Amino acid sequence: MVALTSSDPLAFGDDIGPEKIVYLRTHSVGLRAIVVIDNTAAGPAIGGTRMAPDVSAVECFRLARAMTLKNATCGLRHGGAKSVIFGEPGMPAEQKEQLIRAFATAIAPLHDYIPGPDMGTDETAMGYVHDEIGRAVGLPAEIGGIPLDQIGATGFGVAIAAEVAAPFAGLSLDGARIVLQGFGAVGEHTARFLERRGARLVGVADISGAIANPEGLDIEALARLKRAGKSVVEYPYGRVLPNEALVAVPCDIWIPAARPDALRADNVERLNCRLVVQGANVPVTPEAERYMFERGIISVPDFIANAGGVITAAVEYDGGVKATAFAAIEEKVGGNTRLTLERARDMKVSPLDAAMTLATDRLQKIMQLRRWR
Repeated sequence: MVALTSSDPLAFGDDIGPEKIVYLRTHSVGLRAIVVIDNTAAGPAIGGTRMAPDVSAVECFRLARAMTLKNATCGLRHGGAKSVIFGEPGMPAEQKEQLIRAFATAIAPLHDYIPGPDMGTDETAMGYVHDEIGRAVGLPAEIGGIPLDQIGATGFGVAIAAEVAAPFAGLSLDGARIVLQGFGAVGEHTARFLERRGARLVGVADISGAIANPEGLDIEALARLKRAGKSVVEYPYGRVLPNEALVAVPCDIWIPAARPDALRADNVERLNCRLVVQGANVPVTPEAERYMFERGIISVPDFIANAGGVITAAVEYDGGVKATAFAAIEEKVGGNTRLTLERARDMKVSPLDAAMTLATDRLQKIMQLRRWR
């Protein structure tokens, strides 16, 4: 994997990519954005558009590379890319629409990039992009899309990965205690799909703090709070914790479903679980991965576990429907999780090493098919 320590995105790269790093600025509306197209060997690159005030080129590249690995591992006819827009997602709706439309106009010449929703954007935003340039996925259902956040595609895939991985960690989902870092589109749907499989949510966090209750948390009550613009810490039946304390909440399965680097060298030793399923993109640093492997904590890598969204995007792009997408998620995410953990066990390597070998082997075969390489 590429070393990601440099503050200069042009200072890193390898034989996989990136193919393009594009900086965008439109002064009239205050647009500042970055697009990283990492690899297009399998076809036009799909990757979400993230909006946050503190995004960076390095984060964009890391996310784009995760998409390359994810798409190759799942056998999709798409490469990997990502874009980030500097901005506060909660800005007034009219201002946000103007910013998204300006972004769409700016990426119009990047024909090998197909944007989709990510943190801070949604199917409405992708509808604006499609209206401007006719190229986006995760669109509103009213214009033929499969709205990823609405149906919980990524969360469904994370739940499938957890279900397959649980026996490798000596667990059953029935009665398993779950902790979720993040209760947005991915986290909420992950919680719901896991609850249907018998699991119990005992801890959850959002940007304002965390709440924990070993007897379980009411997912619907938490969802109502979020829909009302409130924080999970306003849930009345639990112990309020600072965000950084969530990592130590006793559980069976810990699921990062928010920003990058949730598990790091400075907090992973506090982890109190047997299985980590990575619902977010790049949520675990290499140091934290090594620690978990050495301590026998099973960790399902991000590009294996959270591929449900991009699988659905690819199905939508090909004109498919929700049922087709969910069947593909179950097959691809479930199959890749099992293969990764079997290889890791048999070869006595970490799940990340096993997954990287699986992804890069498939990607190299794809790249060998290119005329110009």
